[in-house]
This record gives sequence, structure tokens and C-alpha cells, in this order.
Amino acid sequence: MVSPSDTTDPSRITASVSASDSVSDSVSVPLPKQPGAPGAPGRPFPEGDPPRIVPRRHVGRWLTAAVALLVFAMAVNSVVRNPAFQWSVVGRYFTTTAVLDGLLLTLWLTGAVMVLGFLIGIPLAVMRLSANPVLRTLSWGYVWIFRSTPLLVQLLFWFNIGALYPTLGIGVPFGPQFLTVTTVNLLGPTLTAVIGLTLHEAAYAAEVVRGGILSVESGQTEAAQALGIGRRRTLHRIVIPQAMRSIVPTAGNMLIGTLKGTSIVSVLAVHDLLYSVQLVYNQTYQVIPLLMVATLWYIAVTTVLSTGQFYVERYYARGSARALPPTPPQRIRARLSALRARLDRATA
Repeated sequence: MVSPSDTTDPSRITASVSASDSVSDSVSVPLPKQPGAPGAPGRPFPEGDPPRIVPRRHVGRWLTAAVALLVFAMAVNSVVRNPAFQWSVVGRYFTTTAVLDGLLLTLWLTGAVMVLGFLIGIPLAVMRLSANPVLRTLSWGYVWIFRSTPLLVQLLFWFNIGALYPTLGIGVPFGPQFLTVTTVNLLGPTLTAVIGLTLHEAAYAAEVVRGGILSVESGQTEAAQALGIGRRRTLHRIVIPQAMRSIVPTAGNMLIGTLKGTSIVSVLAVHDLLYSVQLVYNQTYQVIPLLMVATLWYIAVTTVLSTGQFYVERYYARGSARALPPTPPQRIRARLSALRARLDRATA
């Protein structure tokens, strides 16, 4: 409590700490005041003149930002003004038919591989979490094999599958076959790329889904069981929607990685984006500008996918956060409003 004797001196405050009903000690804590400052002894605050709060100066932060911007400007200047990039050639080939056809095939491969990979990965994840030891072991073995083998090795293996199995047939197990087909005629370069990429991505998709399911608290499943909800409906209506908060960020990274990973199918002569520009610079010998064409397209598509990933993550964060993260337009509007308010205060 503040004693009446100290009200005349604002530089000292008397605080009473009661140890019991009969014993109390008084501790005086001096408040430092600069001589001549408002509120110091002999100079109280004038009426209508409250103390002004000065924000802290972040000198190191501004110096670091200035150095980073300087390095960034130097890097951009070295790229833009370097004649070896031949930006006129980049602009001439950026929207050619061959490049756009390769881009469409790259996008198609990415979408097909991601959809098929998760269609296989979700059952594998459920098998991995199953109480059946056979299903659990088979799922673990699939993930172990395909995550342990380099993707290029897998693609080359599937491309040469005809050496191991010249024909494929449908019939009775360990018995006669009713339909046979030559493997070389069945698996072309594009189909081989789809099979190899899909089986590879399915192993990672299974681990992503399994991790998302395990991130859901066990109390959710127990509550569903107490209400008499079946295991399949519990997984579909309760567990999976909550697991999406953990699945979406990793799945988005997988999508971007798959987009860039499709460039490896160029070793199979699949006409994706990279192989298309390789065909061009093998004729014109303009390697650097054609590689920049592919790079710019990869950057553009990755930017679009990253933006979509942000909004999907924001959608599934509705039930876990008190306030959703602001979107980029909302951040820009908030920054402009703050800048406008600061300018109004400066000019007032």
C-alpha cells in the first residue's frame, strides 16, 4: 500500500508486505528519474502532457537488412546484366510449342503420380497401423524397399523389366494363363515413368499419412468407440479430417518435390520440360539460355503450388487456431494501413 507521507514525493513508493495479521514490513523502492524530466522531484507532470513512449531502436536489425538487400541487389545485377544468360534467347524460346508441350507433360506426370501415389499410400498406411501382423509386415517391407532404393535405379529397373519378364499374363495362379502380352510392347517410356514414380511416391505417401493419423490424439478414437461408431467411419469422419493438419504441409512439399523430380524421367527419353529444352539446345548449342527457360517455368509453377498449399493449410487450420494466419493480401493491407497511420501522425 502507499503511505500518505510518500504522496508528495513521486520518486518513492512505499509497499507494505503483510507476513501475518500482526506483522507487516514496509519496503521503499526508489523510481529512477532523470534530473529535469517530467515527474522528477520538483517538476511534476503538467496537465494534459502524458509521458511519451519511445520505441526501441533496432540498429542491428536495420544494419542486417541493409547488408542483405545490398547482397541481393548485387546478385540480381550480376544475373540481369550478364550477357552470357542471353535473355533475348530466353524470351524467344519461353513460349515455344516444344517447351509448352514439355511443360504440360510435366504437369500431367506430377498430378498423376501424386494421385496414384496417395491412392496406394493410404491403404499402405492403414495396413501399417493394422493389428494384423501379416499386413503390417508387408506394408513395412514395401516402404523399406522403395525408400531404400534410389529413384533413378527404380526407373531404369522398370524400363528394363522386359529382360526379366518378357511376357505378362492373366490366368490361374500357378496354372494356365488365359491372356498374355509382350512386356516391351506394353510398357513404353511414359508408362514406365508413371509406374516408377508412383511406386516410389507411394512409399513416402504411406509414411506421411501414417504420421498424420498418429498425430491425432487417442482420445478422439476412444470417444468414437464409446459412442458406438465403427472403425471405418471413425477413420473416415473423425481421424482423417484432423490428421489433414499434419498431412497437408508434408504432402505439399511432396507435390513440389515430385514436380521437380519428374525431370529425372529425361533419362528415359520422356518428353518432359527438361528433355524438351535439351532437344532444343542440342541443335542450337545455346545451353545456358535454354536451361534458364526450364528454370523459370519450374519457379513459376512452384510459386503457384506454394500459394495453393498456403490456402489449403489455412483451411484445415480453422479448428486448431484461435485466429487464422493472414493471407498475403491481408498482410499488404495491414502494412499499408500502418504506414498511412504513421504518415498521418508525422504530418499532424
